[in-house]
Amino acid sequence: MDGYTFSVPVRVRFADTDAQGVAHNSAYLVWFEVARVEYLRAFAGGYQALRDRGVEALVLESFCRYRVPAVFDDELVVHTRCVGLRGARFRYEYAILRGDELIADGHTEHACVDALTLRPTRTPDWLVAAIQAAESAAG
Repeated sequence: MDGYTFSVPVRVRFADTDAQGVAHNSAYLVWFEVARVEYLRAFAGGYQALRDRGVEALVLESFCRYRVPAVFDDELVVHTRCVGLRGARFRYEYAILRGDELIADGHTEHACVDALTLRPTRTPDWLVAAIQAAESAAG
């Protein structure tokens, strides 16, 4: 998908659905997290690398626009990019597709904090460089 640097496949599990077999709205946020964690693994050494260096990346906001329902056993692809690096903050954007059909999109806003004090701290240079390199590869 144009403009997105990374994607990860997911399959709608039975546990993700309601009694009618439609994916519950909360499952989409889990799929966002799956993509975000895999993005960090691919480009920045993994989320644990942040933690090992004393940084946490807290979620400040989550937004999802549901366009078409996903159902049990659907094969989906979550496309992901990281944008808006500024100070301690950055944003992941997501597009979830079933084949060529956009079924949902959204974003999560994040802030880097010191792991011990939970006080905001600038996004580390090594993480900024990893994200910039990943995103420039798409351009």
